[in-house]
Amino acid sequence: MKILVDTSIWSLALRRKKSPHSTEEESLIKELKELIDEVRVVIIGPIRQEILSGISDSQQFNLLKERLEPFEDLPITTQDYILAAEFYNICRGKGIQGSHIDFLICAVAKNNNLAIFTNDKDFQNYARILKISLHKPREF
Repeated sequence: MKILVDTSIWSLALRRKKSPHSTEEESLIKELKELIDEVRVVIIGPIRQEILSGISDSQQFNLLKERLEPFEDLPITTQDYILAAEFYNICRGKGIQGSHIDFLICAVAKNNNLAIFTNDKDFQNYARILKISLHKPREF
C-alpha cells in the first residue's frame, strides 16, 4: 500500500535541529526512510506547500525544494474536494474541528486507497469517524 506522508513527518525529517531527536522521532524518521526506499511515499501539492511555507532563507528554501523534487504530486480531483467538504461537515457535526487541508488529506487518502503517515493526533480523531487508514510505523 502507498502511504500519503503528512507535513508533520516531513518537517520532522527535514528540519534542522541542534538537539538530538527523541527515540520516537528517530523511529518516525527511520520509517519515512524505509518507505522512501520501498517507493511507497506519496505527496500532494498542499503538503508540499505547507512544508515549504515560512522558510525565509532562500538557500534553505531551495535546498528543501530540491529534496522534495523526486516526489511527484498526486493529482487532486474535484471528487477529492467534494469528499473533503463532506468529511469536514461530518466531523464538525460530531464536534471535531480540523483544517481544510487535513480533510483534503483524508479525502485524497480515502479516494486513492492510501494510508496516512502522520504524528498529528487530530488524525486519530478523524479516523474514528471517517474510517480512514493511518499508517503505523514498524518497530525497529
